[in-house]
Formats: sequence, structure tokens, C-alpha cells
Amino acid sequence: MNDFLSQEEINALLQEALGDEAEIPDTSQDTADEVLDEIEKDAIGEIGNISMGSAATALSQLLNKRVNITTPSVKIMSPKDLLATFTSPFMLIEVGFIDGLEGSNLLILKASDALIIADLMMGGDGINITGEVTDLHTSAVAEAMNQMMGSAATSMSSLFNTTVVITTPSVQSLDNPLEAKFPWVMDDPVVVVSFRMEIGNLIDSSIVQVIPARIAKEETALLMGAAAPAPEPPSPEPPPVAVASPEPVFSTPAETNSIDIDSFAGLEGVQPRNLDLILDVPLKVSVVLGKAKRPIKEVLGLTPGSIVELDKLAEEPVDILINGTPIAKGEVVVVNENFGIKITAIESPVARISNLRK
Repeated sequence: MNDFLSQEEINALLQEALGDEAEIPDTSQDTADEVLDEIEKDAIGEIGNISMGSAATALSQLLNKRVNITTPSVKIMSPKDLLATFTSPFMLIEVGFIDGLEGSNLLILKASDALIIADLMMGGDGINITGEVTDLHTSAVAEAMNQMMGSAATSMSSLFNTTVVITTPSVQSLDNPLEAKFPWVMDDPVVVVSFRMEIGNLIDSSIVQVIPARIAKEETALLMGAAAPAPEPPSPEPPPVAVASPEPVFSTPAETNSIDIDSFAGLEGVQPRNLDLILDVPLKVSVVLGKAKRPIKEVLGLTPGSIVELDKLAEEPVDILINGTPIAKGEVVVVNENFGIKITAIESPVARISNLRK
């Protein structure tokens, strides 16, 4: 918790993300405390740190570049005051929650950063990218944000111990802040979380997440509820006859008001089990290079030497399945003149359970 920035550093980060000439409004501490207390603000920072860490991994795989999204800083302000700080073109990405949480949250990205991300997605090198944001750029950024927030939602599902589902992002590309369409009342306070974003040696900037106060409080309640110790089990009824051994005594961890991220580490875990009995059970490992749909006429016309185009790009990760269930992504390698698979990413427990239910 000691890694959070001072108020002056937070203001500087927001100024960097929203324009060098911006002046961050001085929201009173009394108003901020009415929205979130210090424990809740710390919790929002931790949620952002974990979820955006997953989002960075998803973006890294999409762009084939090293991506770091770190150093969350939390600030309370109104949408009107936030928009007043913008001095350069930006993109406003709205992502809705439809399960687990209900409502919308926004991502704000500098237009110059969006152009680089879009160029990388379209196969460019992201160097010396200038010009206006086109519909093609907007679509590319929307897909990048969809992948990022989908991964973030998976992390939140695991963190909150409940399913979190998002909608497809909608994007506004804006030169004038007054044209921005916020999904909330402009004078109501919102929670602004600013992250430092680094993409290779091309971007060293910030990405800003805007969360309504109501959703922020719901997130902290889910986090604290998921991390709360289980209630003490009831004592067993005494047996009808006396026994020599005492009844077992159950204990519950002491309550605490502090937030320690280590206490959340066991949320995805299960009680230790004796797996020795099933260690010799064979499992079928399959690798799917890609799929294709062709009419019967084309299938009947296949001959040796025919080429069937698959739905995956040459450098795209292949799917690794265990007994037909996707569990990982990988890349094809050659080992001693045999084909092999190098695992590059493992599906999260939540995603694996979701795949089992399909």
C-alpha cells in the first residue's frame, strides 16, 4: 500500500495524460471522503492494479510488444471538472457491466497513443505515426480495449469470486471536450484512476479509468466480501453417551480493518486433495492450428497438394486442449526433428471453468 503516489504526483500524472497545460481542479477532501473512505480508495487501487495487469498481458499478446500498466492513483472529481483538464485530442471508450456489476465505466486514452496502438494492430511498426483518427483506427482501438477489458473482467471475476461480464466497447474520438457524452450526471463525483502505460519504447504515457462512485463502492464491497473469513461452523451436537475424546474446536481468523492483497491469494484455490489415485489417468492433449468451413463441393474436390486456408494468422498462438477443453495458448516449435508446442499463456481458472460449461 505504500506504493501509492502523493496528491501532487497524482496531479502530475493526470496532467501528463490529459495535456501539459491542464490544471487539475482542487477537489476538497471532505467531498472525496463522502464518496470513498481511505480503505475503499486503497481497495480500488488494488483492484485496478490487478485487473489492469491482466489487461496489459492481453494487450501485449495483441500487439506483440512488451506492455506495462502500473502505478494506479485514485482521485475523486466530477466529469465536468475532468473534461475541463483536456487540452489535446483524446478517445473516450465506454465499457458496460452487465453481470456481477451493473453500469458503465470509461477508459480515456490520448489520441496520439491510440494511433500507435491501432498502427501496431494493423501490422505497422508504430513509429512516427501522425494524422487524424479514422474509423479504421477507432475500430482497432475498440478491439484492443475489448480484449483488455475482457481480460480485466476475468481477473475481477476471480478476485470477487463472482462472474463479471462486460459489453462491447463504444468509442468516441474527440477534439473538443465539450462534445464528450458521459453516461452520468456531469456534476456527480466519479472515481478517476490513472495508470502509467508503457508499450515497448513507443509509448510512455497514461491511461485513465473513470468509475461511477456507486460502482466503485460495489467493487470494494465485493472485494471485502470475497476476502472475509468464513463464518465459524456450528459446534456439533453432543453425543448421547459420554466419550473420552473432547469435541473438536473450530477457530475463525481474527477480524481486521486493513487490506492486504496477500489475503486474496487463496480465492482461486481449493482445499488440498489426494490426487495420487488419478495421477495415472491418461489425458488427451490436442493442438488446434486453426479451423475452416468449406462447402461439400470443395471438400469432395480436395486432392494431394490442395491448400486449405485456416482462420488463424501465421504468427497467431495456437490453441492447446486437454480432453477437448481449451486450457492454454502456445506456439509451434521443432524439437529433435519433431513438432512440439511451447506454452505461452495459461487460461485463468475462471476461463477454464467457463470452457467446461460450454
